[in-house]
Amino acid sequence: MGVPAVNLLLTTPSPTTMFKSTIRLMPRPQEVARMTTEELRESFLVPVIHQPGTLHGLFTDLDRLVVIGACPGNSPLELPNHRETGRRSFLEMRELGAINTGGPGAVTVDGETFPVAPLGCIYVGMGVEKVAFTSTDPENPAKFFILSCPAHAEFPTTVATMEEATIVALGAQATANQRVIRQYIHENGIQSCQLVMGYTELIEGSVWNTFPPHTHNRRSEIYHYFDMEDRVLAHFMGHPAATRHLFIHNGETVLSPPWSIHSGCGQGSYKFIWGMAGENQLFTDMDAVKPTDLR
Repeated sequence: MGVPAVNLLLTTPSPTTMFKSTIRLMPRPQEVARMTTEELRESFLVPVIHQPGTLHGLFTDLDRLVVIGACPGNSPLELPNHRETGRRSFLEMRELGAINTGGPGAVTVDGETFPVAPLGCIYVGMGVEKVAFTSTDPENPAKFFILSCPAHAEFPTTVATMEEATIVALGAQATANQRVIRQYIHENGIQSCQLVMGYTELIEGSVWNTFPPHTHNRRSEIYHYFDMEDRVLAHFMGHPAATRHLFIHNGETVLSPPWSIHSGCGQGSYKFIWGMAGENQLFTDMDAVKPTDLR
């Protein structure tokens, strides 16, 4: 008896809502150690993903995470389906989280509209058929940074403001890494199947994030740097015994495999969204790396 084919109902691609046709594949640690600067950037760096009036996305092989940027203008931007989901709709067997780094916006989920304030977060669970992103004021557009991963359980659409996030203060001014972490989607916050998401803000005068560094083989991570203006940031990555770096500009995103450290040092304070997917949602599940062991 044959297996019936899946009937994919794909959204017709348009210049304003589309995904790249290829999946970003991650190299192995031993390959990374031999890569040129350009090869590193082609593998791990996602250029500025927010373009006015567009929704663009990229599938990766990091726990099947998808990176999406939506910057709606005068018209809503609907989340299209893609052949890589293998389903009738994008979220049939997926979930997503979105943090708004721009002006006030809203997300319509199967006909119900949810306002999302600047630096607020929305979670949309598995089984939703239609999602659309809008800006309250097109002259001050919302900028939704969106991560999506596979899911096997349904959780309700939930919105949180920055004041409603779980706040964790880390670091110290003396070590230039004083920062505030706002956890949105996590085991003690917005409930999800496996997605974890939030953002970190460096206190003025601090420049280091996630230092001392760590790895976590049980989940992949993605960093989206923003609020940097024209400053640059050095993002450190790679196996702890063979580290590499990428210079990052405002609005760029870095993909981090489980075996890689993910740390940065900028010209001044900045913010970055972090998102993870993998075996568990325990925020503190990490393998610390001593700075003296870095090479």
